[in-house]
Parts: sequence; structure tokens; C-alpha cells
Amino acid sequence: MRLIVSIIGAAVILSGCTGAHPGNRPPATERQRDSVIGASRLPGAQGVGRALRASDSANSRRALEDSIAREP
Repeated sequence: MRLIVSIIGAAVILSGCTGAHPGNRPPATERQRDSVIGASRLPGAQGVGRALRASDSANSRRALEDSIAREP
């Protein structure tokens, strides 16, 4: 019985030492936050998702126009 308690205690202590602390993570960008909201079932989330798709479409169109303008 002591062995089982010791193993469980050691596992609990070691699990606190993993180094994966939430404070070490860089803050999420606005795009990442909006993407999470757009994927959720919150009211208005579909609008956020559509806005992100429209933004992606406009950015790809702009990149295509820029690449065409650079060609000789």
C-alpha cells in the first residue's frame, strides 16, 4: 500500500514540473482569437467566420495583383 501511495505522490509531484506553463505561451494574435470565435457556436460566430473568409479572399486577390504587376 505504501508503494502505491509513493508512486502516486511522485507522479503528482513530477506532473507539476513539466515546464509547460501557460505563462510561457505568447499571447494569441487577433486573427487567432477571431478564428476561434468563428469556429464556435456563439451567436454571431458565423459572421466572424465569413468576415475572415472574405479577408482571406481579398488578401489572396491582392497578392495575385501584386505578382502580376511585378512581371515585366
